[in-house]
Amino acid sequence: MRHTYLLLLLLFSPALSMAGILRGRVTDENNKGLPFASIYIKETASGTATNDQGLYQLQLSPGTYTLEFKYVGYRAHTQTVTIGEAAQELNVQLQPEVLNLKEVVVKASDEDPAYAIMRNAIRLRRYHRDEVNAWSARVYMKGVARMDKVPSKILGVKIVDVDTGIVYLSESVSELAFKKPNKIHERMISSKVSGQKKGFSFNQASEMNISFYDPLLKVEGLSERGFVSPLANNAFMFYRFEYLGTFQENGRTINKIKVIPRRKHDPVFAGSIYIVDGSWRIHSTDLKLTKDAGIEFVDWIRVRQVYAPVAEEVWMPVSQRFTFEAAGLGFKGGGYAMGVYSNYKVQPAYARPPKVEEVAPEPTPETEVAAAKPAKKPKYKVVEPEEAAPPAQPVVSDALFSKEVLLVEKDANKRDSAYWASVRPVPLTQEEVVDYHEKDSLEVIRNSRPYQDSLDAVRNKPSFGSFLLGGYTYSNTFERKYYQFDPLLSLTGGPSILQYNTVEGVAADVRVNYRKSFENRTYYQIEPGVRYGFSNQKLNAKLLLRYQYDPIKNSTISVEGGRYVSQINNLDPISPFVNTLYTLLAERNYMKLYQLDFGHISYRSELWNGLRFNTSVDYAHRMPLENTNDFSFRDRGTDEPSRFTSNVPENAELADASFSPHQALTVTAALSIKPGMRYISRPDNKINLGSKYPAFTLSYRGGIKAFGGDVKYGTAGLAISDDVSFGLLGRSKYNVLGATFWGKQNMRLMDYKHFNGNRTLIAGTYEGFQLLDYYRYSTKNRYLEAHYEHHFNGFLFNKIPLFRRLKWQEVVSLNYLNTQESRHYLELGLGIEHIFKVLRVDFVTSFQEGNKARTGVLVGFGF
Repeated sequence: MRHTYLLLLLLFSPALSMAGILRGRVTDENNKGLPFASIYIKETASGTATNDQGLYQLQLSPGTYTLEFKYVGYRAHTQTVTIGEAAQELNVQLQPEVLNLKEVVVKASDEDPAYAIMRNAIRLRRYHRDEVNAWSARVYMKGVARMDKVPSKILGVKIVDVDTGIVYLSESVSELAFKKPNKIHERMISSKVSGQKKGFSFNQASEMNISFYDPLLKVEGLSERGFVSPLANNAFMFYRFEYLGTFQENGRTINKIKVIPRRKHDPVFAGSIYIVDGSWRIHSTDLKLTKDAGIEFVDWIRVRQVYAPVAEEVWMPVSQRFTFEAAGLGFKGGGYAMGVYSNYKVQPAYARPPKVEEVAPEPTPETEVAAAKPAKKPKYKVVEPEEAAPPAQPVVSDALFSKEVLLVEKDANKRDSAYWASVRPVPLTQEEVVDYHEKDSLEVIRNSRPYQDSLDAVRNKPSFGSFLLGGYTYSNTFERKYYQFDPLLSLTGGPSILQYNTVEGVAADVRVNYRKSFENRTYYQIEPGVRYGFSNQKLNAKLLLRYQYDPIKNSTISVEGGRYVSQINNLDPISPFVNTLYTLLAERNYMKLYQLDFGHISYRSELWNGLRFNTSVDYAHRMPLENTNDFSFRDRGTDEPSRFTSNVPENAELADASFSPHQALTVTAALSIKPGMRYISRPDNKINLGSKYPAFTLSYRGGIKAFGGDVKYGTAGLAISDDVSFGLLGRSKYNVLGATFWGKQNMRLMDYKHFNGNRTLIAGTYEGFQLLDYYRYSTKNRYLEAHYEHHFNGFLFNKIPLFRRLKWQEVVSLNYLNTQESRHYLELGLGIEHIFKVLRVDFVTSFQEGNKARTGVLVGFGF
């Protein structure tokens, strides 16, 4: 089997026959291949790893090299090889590690020796984390996802184009650079995706660069809280440790420590960590996270790292592998992401490394009788390291670093098979070789019109559920054309075809969204809409045209016009579906509408990194509407009056909020900046990653008395918002907005500043108010609005067995408003989210000028 596989490698990788190739297999004591065994080359500070069958390959210049073969749980094997012009084969068999227990006298009151080892490792954690000022390396990454089980249907929808086996296979080679305190840059120089010759890999070496020297490890997408490292300062609160023994490696004593969570549901790891005796640094890790630790989307993930000295007293990871498995909705599968580091260049921070020394006790008169007393635990101190002198030539240039975290080169996906055979440090498995060969061969077929039309025929098959609740999409994948229709009823607050209100009665709002995309990721969109009210017998129509011409800057221009119906509150605070329910069942017509003949043009773009600009111009002939229908399902007595209110809202600043037909020319502009925005540059788009700083938005809106416009005013505001992580304590989101008005002439209620209120049991947007009236405090004067929300992410509820079992999480909220009429208005909320994974329930109380105003229980979506 081994020779057959090597033959396949030769067939599919012609460059392997070049001189300077060393290949072979690493096996265990039973001659079984060891997957992901590490091979480290001391002379080049480089390494590789074996594949799933234990096979490896190295391309080396002629010379003599010292190779070290490692596998967690096995004794390292060191061998010197001389590389010539001919290819060579070197097979290595590793033996299980033989752990030696230290000769210690253990008393009943003594703690496990592992605790002393881990204390020393924790004392030096910060030093080992910061032991290099700068470094660079070449990183080979491979990501594999496979499906072992696929259901035929999900919720009645047939699954197409998904099969068992490998569903994603990608390789990449990057140049990764780091400089203190937290500057990092990655340049992806080559990328390969199975079955996508024009695709770019989503591998990201900078994301994989996690370190257990950090007290809290955050892996995007796995958990909202992060995970406590076994080397964190507070690790003993979360872990128990067990000493398993030591083994010798290159004259060093390596301690094997078992890592055990103290509590089942803490965000912690379990497994083994290896610590070098004396220097107390990480040698390697084999740690695992499970569902109990709070990870999302996968059942478990296993982290295996191997460190090695890449310079004098400087250790860096030479290989990492993240393995995972997941199951749900009938699917079952798994995969891994691995990284192999080579060509290290480092700038050490210390000329002399730190060390831990035992502090000798002060001599006292009681020394003579100390033998009669229990011995105290020894005290230790850290001997500070000596800083290294700066090098004559910097390892990494400052010019390399910016807010660009990752740059994918334009031609990264154009490398041929000979190139990959020469740079790939980990051989492909037979399954991966076949996957590349088959999918690359089938790519032309999969991209052909007959094949894609056959898949579209299945996807486009309509169903009752899609028309009723989800909406229907008709796609022509080959031509990149899509038609989208709204559902009859939208439960999520979006547009729906059928709705009911007291102005139009039963209303039909039919929109068709047509979108044509291009290979360069630009697109244009055409969206006609027709609306008819069966009670007021008014027919309305409009047309929207939108064109995105620059996907890198997300630059878009839109034009829209026609006659339509709109809410007076331009934030659309109540959805058509919720308003329909309350109108028919509770006789509450919260939605207030008016009609407008309008023209609208808007533009948006990212001017510079983190700086966005939006502007629009609107001209409208605005006309009032009246109630024409008072039907409801509520059983009302003959003498009981209707609870429906007029279509004219009540406002504290207006004695009469009604208006007559008029024209309005309005202009809006907003400039938003998020300093320090980190981003990824890909040949076809730009991905913003966020920043440690809040976002600032300066906005302007004004009515202009020109071209027949009747209203005149100006308003400008400043908003500050951010999303802040507090580690295990959860995340906070806040948004503060203050603004003022000037030059106010002939303003109508729709020109006022409106707020996102809510008077129903169904929560509106959580970035708005939950108990505030939709129109009462709309204002044309200065105002201050603030919203704060903290998601504990289970920090408290994980201590309660029932809530922990249900995976419910706690959330608190605060909403504040100050206007001329509202004065100090405050809402305080306590909530539970992730109920059945999707629901959220809040208990909210409001206060007006310090006096309790309203209370309510609200239900919404809380993923």
